[in-house]
Amino acid sequence: MEKSNFVDQIRIFCRSGHGGAGSRHFMRTKYNATAGPDGGDGGRGGHIILKGNKNLWTLLHLRYFKNVLAENGESGSGNNCTGRSGKDIIIDVPLGTIAIDEETGKEEAEILEDGQEIIWIKGGRGGLGNANFATATNQVPEYAQPGEPGQEAWKVLELKVLADVGLVGFPNAGKSTLLSVITAAKPKIADYAFTTINPNLGIVPYRDGKSFCIADLPGIIEGAAEGKGLGHRFLRHIERNPVLLFMIPADSADHRKEFDVLVNELEQYNPELLHKSFLIAITKSDMLDEELKAAISKELPPDIPHLFISSVTQKGLPALKDKLWEVLNKKIVNK
Repeated sequence: MEKSNFVDQIRIFCRSGHGGAGSRHFMRTKYNATAGPDGGDGGRGGHIILKGNKNLWTLLHLRYFKNVLAENGESGSGNNCTGRSGKDIIIDVPLGTIAIDEETGKEEAEILEDGQEIIWIKGGRGGLGNANFATATNQVPEYAQPGEPGQEAWKVLELKVLADVGLVGFPNAGKSTLLSVITAAKPKIADYAFTTINPNLGIVPYRDGKSFCIADLPGIIEGAAEGKGLGHRFLRHIERNPVLLFMIPADSADHRKEFDVLVNELEQYNPELLHKSFLIAITKSDMLDEELKAAISKELPPDIPHLFISSVTQKGLPALKDKLWEVLNKKIVNK
């Protein structure tokens, strides 16, 4: 079986560096063997840092990067010399990546911008040398601090696709065909369910050099919120899309029921998804006459805009682009 080049979840073991120990050292001169404490501080342990990289679209490059071990800090030394800090490890990740602690399930970091750096796991602090503990009443302190230990745990990196518009629909609703027609993307297209098993992104060119990003997401089936089909693996990508385009084929047995099932699956997974902007596209509409279009329109929710399109004949696609652009910009203004 061919392995996918799209990886949207990685489990890795991470350990930040231990801090170096402080030095317990005394200055020695020709005439005074203990001229005073001069032990330096230990160096900081290496951090593990996440960095956004707009040129990455998947976590594939981390597939075999299972152990992330940062360097320990060096111990301090005499003459108030501080130990060298451990080398940080920087992990490049695609935009839209979140970092999760496997044991607690807590979301610890989120990368949304190119070049954004977040210290994910801090290295241990270096211990203080004995020079820090000298006082008028304790001029020869015999102790120094050990360095703090680093942190270690199993972590999860999870990618949620960043796109302006997400295509939502049952398998074979025509999502991949639409993406191939209005963008330069070349998704796999075939006449069977789950042709798309990974998200595909494409840039839709618009007027005056403007554009927006659209994502063809794997098809939903009833029960997806409980993990059926591609389940949660698909639904988490919808969380990043401000506008959702519901695609329902013209030859569907019940257009309203199909829409309601899709919305119900989103609600079961995360009720906040219902706050996004919705549009409905009736696909394969080149087979419809005006009377059938009117009948289908009566079935659909009156408060959600709908359009009739055909990716094969490209009928209705300019109007669809206009409507998506209008809704996207309205969404930005409302923010």
